[in-house]
This record gives sequence, structure tokens and C-alpha cells, in this order.
Amino acid sequence: MGFSSLTTSGCCCTVGWKSSSLFVLLGLHFNTQNGFLVSPKRKFSSNKSPRVSASSLSSSDPLLVKAARGVPVNRPPAWMMRQAGRYMAVYRKLAEKYPSFRQRSETTDLIVEISLQPWEAFHPDGVIIFSDILTPLPAFGVPFDIEEVRGPVIQSPLRSEEGLKALHPIDLEKLHFVGDSLRILRQEVGERAAVLGFVGAPWTIATYIVEGGTTRTYTTIKSMCHTAPHVLRALLSHLTQAISDYIVFQVESGAHCIQIFDSWGGQLPPDMWDCWSKPYIEEIVNAVRKKCPETPLVLYINGNGGLLERMKGTGVDAIGLDWTVDMADGRKRLGAGISIQGNVDPAYLFSPLHALTDEIQRVVKCAGARGHILNLGHGVLVGTPEEAVAHFFDVARSVKFDKCVEEHAMEEPKLLV
Repeated sequence: MGFSSLTTSGCCCTVGWKSSSLFVLLGLHFNTQNGFLVSPKRKFSSNKSPRVSASSLSSSDPLLVKAARGVPVNRPPAWMMRQAGRYMAVYRKLAEKYPSFRQRSETTDLIVEISLQPWEAFHPDGVIIFSDILTPLPAFGVPFDIEEVRGPVIQSPLRSEEGLKALHPIDLEKLHFVGDSLRILRQEVGERAAVLGFVGAPWTIATYIVEGGTTRTYTTIKSMCHTAPHVLRALLSHLTQAISDYIVFQVESGAHCIQIFDSWGGQLPPDMWDCWSKPYIEEIVNAVRKKCPETPLVLYINGNGGLLERMKGTGVDAIGLDWTVDMADGRKRLGAGISIQGNVDPAYLFSPLHALTDEIQRVVKCAGARGHILNLGHGVLVGTPEEAVAHFFDVARSVKFDKCVEEHAMEEPKLLV
């Protein structure tokens, strides 16, 4: 089965394989408007519980949802990436009883219990489901294991046309534990906090599938951009459709907001990110907008200092900054038309509490009074003192924006602590 080479126009974004039988086999069709492969529309299977319909923003929406959409709020909402996990004693105790991560993250009762542990301890403004970006892989034909030392392992990395044949449309019934957990979390939390779902971006998911697990160099998938671009594009297109469906599934199950983790997008040079990640994230955003127009989408990339303006171009509602980006510089570069999230260095949680207080106040001041979700610039580190996490949220709740500043979007806020 032959494929023509890349055209010389552009940076790598057009491939002459529109009519190949390989993509018919995968159920992919070429979209002549944007040059991407898309799967035919599929109906979601009905669930026993009623779906949560997307509604327009109202005064009852959680604080985090308002901030993500740029609505004035009286203080910055706060949550933490990896806020449920090994730094909590109650989690470690549960993990001793259930040592398999797959079991903990794929069993409804355990997912709910773990997701609610930080809510019950600290009352953050966002309650994120305990899961993993690789959780949906088996549902579209990519089995994986998690080993104690190596982490995620995919026994048969996908690097050829033959490997693409194992892929199939995402079977959301196999992810019922995600939907069930989100419904329960929505009932438990109500509108007191936002229930957060999340997914991995196509490029980031593809790194695991192609490399066979975690990697420090990404040499296999990066070389594949040049040696087998048709295979990589077919994989990314399949992931784009699967992830789009998965996001809608999470929203219909109860998620108020979705974060897209392009965790390893920062490993690409900016021009390569434009070709191999950004277009697929844009496709996801457009697809989700059609079905869930009021659901905020947040995009986070680790090491995103060189990509901020490009990230804004994907059309998401909010950009997550990692801690290596100065918040004032990030706000200046992104402007007032988009919300931002972050970006306290997780190491500050090991510092004296007064230093943590000062850093939170600095970040909030630099972010501005509208469109800011307070978070860390990365996930909570193992060994983080729980009292520091509690202090983080206490300080966040103590910050109040001057009322007159709320009415003028991006003026420097007066912090009343």
C-alpha cells in the first residue's frame, strides 16, 4: 500500500494519502477543508443515569467555571494538579490496601473516594476526577500495563501501517467507571465546586503509543515525523476523534470543565508543535464546542514558555502556565481576552508558610482580577506537607478583589487579605 511523500509547501502539514484504503479500514475520512482525517459521527450509547445537559452560565455556576470564562469573581478560584495522590496519608493508606494503580483508577468506588479526599480535607474550588490520561487507551485498541519502576508500558508500540489496524472507534461502554464516577462526584459536590474532567492531547498520547511508554528523548516519535509521517498522522487523527468523544462523554456525565494535558508538547520545537500538535487540539476544541459550547476548556503544556501565543490560537478558554513562566509576562503575552491558570512553583509548598503566602499573593496580583484560576505550575510533589496544601487554599480563600477592580477587567487588583 503506497503513500506519496510530503509536499514541499508548508512545514510538514500536507500528505498525499487522501484515498488510501488504510484510512478506509480505520473508518477515517479526509476533510478537504482542513486536511485532517476524521471519523464518521457516532452516537454515544445511552446510560442508565440521565445526562447532564450543558446550560448557559448563571450565578449558580461554580467560581472556577466563571473564572475560566472570564466572568468577574470576588476572588481567584483554586485547585491543584495532582491534588489527590501520594502526598496525602489517607491516600497512601488506601493504596496499601489496593496496590494496583489500574484498580484504583478504574473502580468507581475507589475513584470517587480518592477524588473526594482533598475535597473533604481542603475544600478546593475544583474537584478533579482521579484517573490517568492513558485510561481510555484500551477502549480504542491500545492495551497497556503500569509497572512499578517503568511506569506505563505498551508491549506493542505502534510504528507502522500494520499497527494502525488494531485501532478502532472508542468504546465508551468500556469507560463506564469514568462516567459513573463523574455523576457521583457531581452529586456529592453539587455547585460548591467545579467537577473537573481531563484528557491527554493527541501528541502526548501518541508519544506513549509510539515510544512504548515513558521516554526522556522522544527520538522514535520525532524521527517518525519524517520517516513515516503518514502513519503518525493517521494515529493522531484517530486519537483526535477518540479524545473528542471522550471529552463530550465526560461533560455529559457531569464534568463542569475539562483540562487538556499536552504534557509533552513542550518537547517539540515551536514550528513542529504547530504541525504535529496544535492542529489536532484545534480539531478537538471545535468538535467539543459544537456539542458542549458552554464547557470551559483549559490547555496545559509542561515547559510552555515558548508556546503561549500558539496555545492561545487553539481556541481554548484558559491557558495553564507552568512555574517557569513569569505570571506577569504570561498575562502580558496572552492579553486580557483569555483566562490563565497557575502558576505557583510546587516547591514553594516545602517553604515556610509566610513565603508561600507571599508567592500566592504575587501570582494573583500579576495575573489580574479577572480570568485567573490559581493553581500550581505543575502537579503536587510527593512528600508535600499537607499543612502547606491546606495553607495554600486558606490563603486563596482570604484573597478578595476590590469591587471596583472587578468592573475593570485587567487593571491591577487590590488584594484584600
